[in-house]
Order: sequence, then structure tokens, then C-alpha cells
Amino acid sequence: MLTAKQNMHECVFNGKPDRYVNQYEAITLLFHPFMFTSPSAQLGGPPVVNAWGVTNVWPEGTPGGFPVHTPDKIVIKDIEHWRDYVHAPSLDIPQGLWDMAMGMWAAADGERSYKAAFWAPGLFEQTHHLSEIQNALIYYMEYEDEMHDLIKYIKDFELEVAMSCCDKLHPDAIFHHDDWGSETNSFFRPSVFEDFFLEPYQEIYGYYKSHGCELAIHHSDAYGANIVPTMIEMGINVWQGCMHSNNVPELVKKYGDKITFMGEIDNKFVDFEGWTPEICHKAAIDAIESVNSLTGFIPCITQGGPGSVYPGTYRHLWEAIDQYNIDHFGCTQEELDANRPPRVIMFGNEET
Repeated sequence: MLTAKQNMHECVFNGKPDRYVNQYEAITLLFHPFMFTSPSAQLGGPPVVNAWGVTNVWPEGTPGGFPVHTPDKIVIKDIEHWRDYVHAPSLDIPQGLWDMAMGMWAAADGERSYKAAFWAPGLFEQTHHLSEIQNALIYYMEYEDEMHDLIKYIKDFELEVAMSCCDKLHPDAIFHHDDWGSETNSFFRPSVFEDFFLEPYQEIYGYYKSHGCELAIHHSDAYGANIVPTMIEMGINVWQGCMHSNNVPELVKKYGDKITFMGEIDNKFVDFEGWTPEICHKAAIDAIESVNSLTGFIPCITQGGPGSVYPGTYRHLWEAIDQYNIDHFGCTQEELDANRPPRVIMFGNEET
């Protein structure tokens, strides 16, 4: 039997996987030490100001933190003078934090899973975190030069992070967040999206890939079927968070030899008060059988990390996918467990 990592490689590169990849089983999310220097909101806790000056809060019952954009909290007060307000954080990381990060990376199982450098927020998200999302979308239309310059500034910071990450931590995958749409449409028409984001992301993903990363995994739990060709040009190997509204079976048929779609199990289908194991089981099997492809597709909750808002739903999806593999591909539970690292839940209140 293939290891979880080998099986995901076969799935993504149109090879011969011997079973369905089970959600995040082949991805260990790990962190650059900068992530430990920037304060982050805690579930149910008070607002926190991060290293970019953005105020975030994480309310109960939500999958993650989000900026507070009352007028006094918006960082960019005047887009034409954004440089007066936006100041990239220092990357002068104390050696103690590097030692801690390197210890975490060394302890991760790189034989049975990808050691994936986690990064959030992405280029688009960082622009609207700094300026408020409605303002940002207006700025993209009315202040194109300023937004191009702001994106370049953020991109250059990300590349500095990438350089030290690859030099000291040696990831073999990058797991990058940047939500590019709502459930029903992308935030930009494809030509505008390409104009602002194609080249910056080619630089970011190109750097990681030229320095040892086999996979660029991009999280966007949104509609994005209309921008898949640009995702492919960017160098994205896996689109994680691909929602049901994208018509995933058709995307896999059309593009599955070029990019893998990791999702189809929307959080709203399973991750709500009143969920049951039966609901999770049905959602997992429906996703697998509707797409019906071992390559170009990974059944997964659309949340941008292993876990769930309501404890237990991710685990029951996991168990349903395991059972499908046992029933249809001759696996045993012992073989499945032996060929992947222990389940480490990094987000939410999920059971391990």
C-alpha cells in the first residue's frame, strides 16, 4: 500500500492512487516562526492587533478570526497615500523562535505526509484586511496603480518569508490561504483577477517550487470555476476549499489532469448545530460518488485546515472516507493508519 504522501502524489500528478486521499491525511501544516510573533485572535477572546496593525476577533461558532473594520480600526485611511499607513512587520526573528520552529519541523513525519508551510492571509485578503473589503473592491476599480503597488509590497514581504522558510525549514509543499470569491461568484471577473494576481502568485509559488516544494496547495473556500485557468498558470497544484457550487465533477473532467480539486464537502452541509454522524457519512459518500475520480480530486471539508467548528464532524467525515476505501479498495483500517502520520488536528475543537 502507498503511504498517504505517495497516494496524494499519485492523485495530484495523474498517476495510480490505490485509494481516495482522506482530506488532510497527507498534509502536515507547519509554521514559519514569524507566525509566532504576530498576535492572533483566540476563539471567543477579545480583539487582537496583529503585526500589520490589523485588529482581528474570532467569535464563537465561526471557523477563524476576521478583521474588525469599524472606521477607527481600518489601517489604510487614504488609498492614495497607503505607504503612510502600511508598514511590513520585521522579519528579524529571535533565534529561540527559529529553534522552536525547526524542532517542530524536524518532528513532523515527512515520509508519510507533506511538510507544508502554512501561510495566511494571502495577497487579496491582506489588501482587504488593511482597508476593509468593500473599500478594497472599490479601490481595485478606481485606484489600479495604487493596488498594484500595494500587492507588490505585500508580495515582496511574502517572498522574504519564503526565502528564509526554504533556507531553514525545507518545506516540500506550500499551503497558502487567499479567498477569492463568495459561494456563487468570484470577486473579480477573470481578466481583472489575472491582471492583479497572476504574476505575483507565479513569483511566490515559483520560488517555493524552485526551492524544494513539490506542491502548491491553495485554499479558497469559494466559487472560482471561472478562474481555474489562471490558477493553473499560477502554478497551483491543488485547489483546496473547492465548494459544491463550482460543479466539481465537471471541473475534474475538464481540468483534473492539470489541477486537483480538494473539497466538495461544504461546511454548511455537515458543520452545524444538530449535525449527526449519518449526515457526515452521506456527505462524504455523495462527494466521492458524484465526482467518481481517484485522480484530480480529494474529498474534503472545505474549511482551510483539518478540523471543524462543531467537534466531531471532521472525524466522522474521515471515518466515512476510510470505510469507503476499505469497502472498495481492499484496505484494512490497520493498513490505512500505518501509512499516514497520527491525526493531528490543528484548527477548531476537533477530537484527535
